[in-house]
Amino acid sequence: MPQTVLLAEDDRAIRHALERALTLEGYEVTAVADGVEALAQAHKTPPDILLLDVMMPGIDGLQVCRVLRAEGDRTPILMLTALVETADRIAGLDAGADDYVVKPFDVEEVFARLRALLRRTSPVPAAASGNSGPGDSARADVQISDRQVEAAGIRMDLQARRAWRGKRELELTRTEFELLELLVRNAGIVLDHSTIYDRIWGYDFGPGSKNLAVYVGYLRRKLDEPGAPQLIHTVRGVGYVLRED
Repeated sequence: MPQTVLLAEDDRAIRHALERALTLEGYEVTAVADGVEALAQAHKTPPDILLLDVMMPGIDGLQVCRVLRAEGDRTPILMLTALVETADRIAGLDAGADDYVVKPFDVEEVFARLRALLRRTSPVPAAASGNSGPGDSARADVQISDRQVEAAGIRMDLQARRAWRGKRELELTRTEFELLELLVRNAGIVLDHSTIYDRIWGYDFGPGSKNLAVYVGYLRRKLDEPGAPQLIHTVRGVGYVLRED
């Protein structure tokens, strides 16, 4: 089935151009002209992803984000914005947006960012998860619901974006939370570097990058407890796996 996009853009020319381009790319698109219509449509038929213009009359894109997130809706949101200041971008992320594209934009960049956000929210295929190490032949016991995911003693509230190891709450940054969620959802499965880069950042930084190792180090320090087993394991030459030893 085609993935569904809810597009909200008050500029008619941009809206029609994006609607046509997304349709030709294989998406099923619902296009509206303002934030009020966007919220009504999102409540009526929840899409796989939202593409929202920031500056719209009445309820703008940031307000749409805030309302949906306050309702516990975790649907990925990509913002279209003509605002290029860092503070404006931070405001969008703080409102609940997952990513943004600055106008004027190349439609191929919009496609790439949509694909990256959609990949973050879909299960990792077993074929893409790398080779399993000893004891990793089967997925660990993972409990997943609309609101929570739990495995290996880690519990995550996806709507509130909170996480615990046992009874201890973890203080995680946005990227740390997303990385931990990916590992927990795939507990017991070795995820290769490319898969993790693709899911978390949308692209691979290359073999020389230390970006992933740095964030894994951050997570390990926050997860580790004296006398408790280490949860994130390195599979040399492949990637990382979350499991209790």
